[in-house]
Amino acid sequence: MNIIREFARYAVGALFIFSGLIKVNDPAGTAIKLEEYFEVFAYDIAPFFEWFVPAALFLSVFLSVLEVVLGVALILGYRVKITAWILLGMIVFFTFLTFYSAYFNKVTDCGCFGDAIKLTPWQSFYKDIILLVLIAVIFLKRGEYTGWLKPMVREIGVGGIAVVMIGIAVYAIMHLPFIDFRAYKIGGHIPTLMEASEPLRTEYTVEKDGKRYKFETYPTEPGYTFIKSRPLNPWAEPKITDLSVWNDDGEFTEDLLTGNKLVIIIHDVEKTSVKKIDRLRNLTFRNPSFETWILTSSGSAAFEEFRHKHQLGAPYFFADATVLKTIVRSNPGIWLVEDGTVVGKWHYNDTPLSDEVAELLNR
Repeated sequence: MNIIREFARYAVGALFIFSGLIKVNDPAGTAIKLEEYFEVFAYDIAPFFEWFVPAALFLSVFLSVLEVVLGVALILGYRVKITAWILLGMIVFFTFLTFYSAYFNKVTDCGCFGDAIKLTPWQSFYKDIILLVLIAVIFLKRGEYTGWLKPMVREIGVGGIAVVMIGIAVYAIMHLPFIDFRAYKIGGHIPTLMEASEPLRTEYTVEKDGKRYKFETYPTEPGYTFIKSRPLNPWAEPKITDLSVWNDDGEFTEDLLTGNKLVIIIHDVEKTSVKKIDRLRNLTFRNPSFETWILTSSGSAAFEEFRHKHQLGAPYFFADATVLKTIVRSNPGIWLVEDGTVVGKWHYNDTPLSDEVAELLNR
């Protein structure tokens, strides 16, 4: 039984540290996921969940740091009784959350491991069931755990980890994530990521005369009733499936991925920071090394008012808000694309000068 108890301790501790570190690296991304949950719950359960949307970023940092701190506290044996109660409360809540998402197909990606590891809703639920069992062991044996460092060292260690994690989270919010796990990261060739790596294959389950059959090509003969389908090589699916750029004159996605484009991304003009708007404006001036575009998810009237107010002279196009938030965790943000390859990405606090952009392209 000691082996099971210690295994639960280190397995849960390591998983919480890993999960928390990924989220601390990208608190803005976790906040987006929390907003999605709050909006779903506000519609399905009670309107008061909308009250939490403005606090999503704060909750993102708090929960991410808490995960790391709990994992460290558990492994070090720091106040295990209190830690066990908090772990039990969190896992019960998150198990309900993932079950609700899976059963009602509400949130297709729980964000448990950020963008580093994608889990389906049911995979997330099964993961939480396993964690629930392990945490139940920890809870039942919470009085038997001992620390392997002196109490003062444990307190300093847990407190120090909390401070460091908060610092990392704040830095990631003020700049960009340290590690970019998304498909739009620097070095990625967007046209390639929009294509399947091999021909996609699908298995169709159909029924006829009370018997079920499976085909890789959907049968054309009459009498078959569709039951379900599943991809046979999901690893080959395109990493990017939702990038689309347009305006009133048509589709411009291909144009975006041709030549040197410095893209100023503005998710929502009502939430856009204007602290560095002068430096952004300078990037809209004509430069022989690149062409400046603006991508926004705001409506035409709202963006026209915004761009005239701040004298942003570059041509602007529309794109989906979720896509823009995925490209860069900053509003506004800057994205540099050279013939479809991402060569630069900046938070508005780190807005580059035109000469810096040109130098990056001319290397």
